[in-house]
Amino acid sequence: MNVGVLNVGASAAARTAAAGLAQRLCLPLLAVDDGSCDLLLAVTDRRVELRETASSGRGALYVDWVHRRAASRPAAGGSRGQPLARAIGLRRGKPTVVDATAGLGGDTLLLAGWGCTVTAVERCGVVHALLRDGIMRARAEGPPALGRAVERVSLLHADARVLLTQLDEATRPDLVYLDPMYPPRRKATALAKKHMRILRTLVGDDPDAGELLDIARRVARHRVVVKRLCLAPPLADNPVARHCGKIARYDVYLPHEKSGLASSPPAQ
Repeated sequence: MNVGVLNVGASAAARTAAAGLAQRLCLPLLAVDDGSCDLLLAVTDRRVELRETASSGRGALYVDWVHRRAASRPAAGGSRGQPLARAIGLRRGKPTVVDATAGLGGDTLLLAGWGCTVTAVERCGVVHALLRDGIMRARAEGPPALGRAVERVSLLHADARVLLTQLDEATRPDLVYLDPMYPPRRKATALAKKHMRILRTLVGDDPDAGELLDIARRVARHRVVVKRLCLAPPLADNPVARHCGKIARYDVYLPHEKSGLASSPPAQ
């Protein structure tokens, strides 16, 4: 999958941002869409967005926390009675969370809006760039509640399998959250299908999700939460709890040290 960086902004800031992005991600910097790339990371005067070259930029994919419906709520998060909030044990406090598959950050925003301190980890450089741009705009343009939520988010470009094993005892999170890539639901909107298709084209599936879950269970202090489609099989056997919504299900796993399973300690 060929990806290039294209500046479509008129300002010097956009040109500088495009050049920096291309250098950081080791991607070609294009003056025009010459058809050499399947996807374009387009830098406009307003934002960074991912475009399919065949669609001439229609339906571009970008992160916008400022205008999300959740951003207008008092804590910049959703209802605390929803399945994800129950799965993370929100009523017991405000845990530290590693969102190990951050993607476009939808659940990262919810977790931070509920008061959690979130380390968002994304291994795909292009997706990380989109999320980074969205977070920066949220800090600059968002309402106060959103600004407070964003300050609780740290974004890292890394493979969570490696990052988690490098944590020492003092930096282990209370909870690790996983949302592996899975097929879009049959009744998804055309927009959701398009965005899911673009992401799948870019990052593929997550065949190492089971390995990541095992590592997460060695590192998390209290629990690991895995998001799945309601009818999908669990990522591992015997979750201790399941919290179901209309579309997604959240499976809860205990750390190995609490479940009695033998496991080697995380590497230091």
